[in-house]
Amino acid sequence: MLIRPATPDDIAAIRSLEQQADTAAHWAEREYGALFAHDAPARLTLVATEAGNVLGFAIARCTQYEWEIENIVVAAEAQRRGLGSALVRELLARARSAAATSVLLEVRQSNLAAVRLYEKLGFTVQGRRAGYYRNPVEDALLLHFSITTM
Repeated sequence: MLIRPATPDDIAAIRSLEQQADTAAHWAEREYGALFAHDAPARLTLVATEAGNVLGFAIARCTQYEWEIENIVVAAEAQRRGLGSALVRELLARARSAAATSVLLEVRQSNLAAVRLYEKLGFTVQGRRAGYYRNPVEDALLLHFSITTM
């Protein structure tokens, strides 16, 4: 498995994975296209590939000291192989290299596999957004990772 920064050529594979994942943040096509626009907010998009196939991705918005994981998906057939952990670890390492102090994310409270993964990696629950998600309506857990704990 190789984790690398995404390129515009990866957008179709990223969109395909996102559309297959119920728990993903579902973005419009133009939002994925904007990932690589020169005037877009600073973001890091990583892909996990194997034999040339994109099996997962992670997207984070990057500000000077605080990063936010906006979307992360691993293909159903590649789950439980450590790809999600590897993507998040790589993202945390890059945040640290960029002198960020924290990484945030929100996750459906019912997405227990993701919550366990993030907690295993050192994220802590910092709050809740009631009724944040739609279809179905559900609370979001707000998670925080302090780079200083790495």
